[in-house]
Amino acid sequence: MPAPRALSLYRQTQASSEDDYVARHASLVKRIAYHMVSRLPASVEVDDLIQVGMMGLMEAAKNFDVSAGVLFETFASQRIRGAMLDELRSADWMPRQARKHMRDIEAALVKLGHTLGRAPLESEVASYLQLSLEEYQDMLTEARGHQLVHLDDFEDDEENHHSEHNVADLAHNPLNQLSETHFKQKLIEAIDALPEREKLVMALYYDEELNLKEIGAVLSVTESRVCQLHSQAIARLRARLGDWTGQ
Repeated sequence: MPAPRALSLYRQTQASSEDDYVARHASLVKRIAYHMVSRLPASVEVDDLIQVGMMGLMEAAKNFDVSAGVLFETFASQRIRGAMLDELRSADWMPRQARKHMRDIEAALVKLGHTLGRAPLESEVASYLQLSLEEYQDMLTEARGHQLVHLDDFEDDEENHHSEHNVADLAHNPLNQLSETHFKQKLIEAIDALPEREKLVMALYYDEELNLKEIGAVLSVTESRVCQLHSQAIARLRARLGDWTGQ
């Protein structure tokens, strides 16, 4: 077979394979987008995340190497999430005022926790911040999307995801493995110390992967209330894990 014809056939086969990967995993993009957007402010459009996620999926299909021994879904998920996080970083999706409010809440939780020797109640945090309970809960709702580790904290990890060699190096670095093990243990302890309802919200959201509306149905509360409980749980965890979350 002449070289030009063989090259043309190879390119057609390669393109067909890439298209097949994209077609079969388009639902993965939507699943990641909807799960991510449920933790973000209402100003973030799920369609925008899906659009950049599809670009991440196409990049994954183009660069996927079957011989690497990694499932395509695992490889693609990293690229899809990375593309979405890059978009969120560039959009600066969380208002500066909301970030300040959450820092104030985290500081109040630390102070009250030390003073009371237990997890403070919502009313106690509100009183400490000189807010009514309603104002405090509105602040929690405003901070929807607050993360245990902020998007900027993921920057190095996402860069490493784009390099298979770096991922391998990290996986075999004893110090990194030890640090990750310690963090997981501290996180488990922090979650166990949460008030029961907040602990249940975290379990339903992260373990069972229910969305806020579904969790509201389980707890017989509104979606807005679930959002408040989630934000408060994240604030409690960040306050307790200050050394690990860059506080």
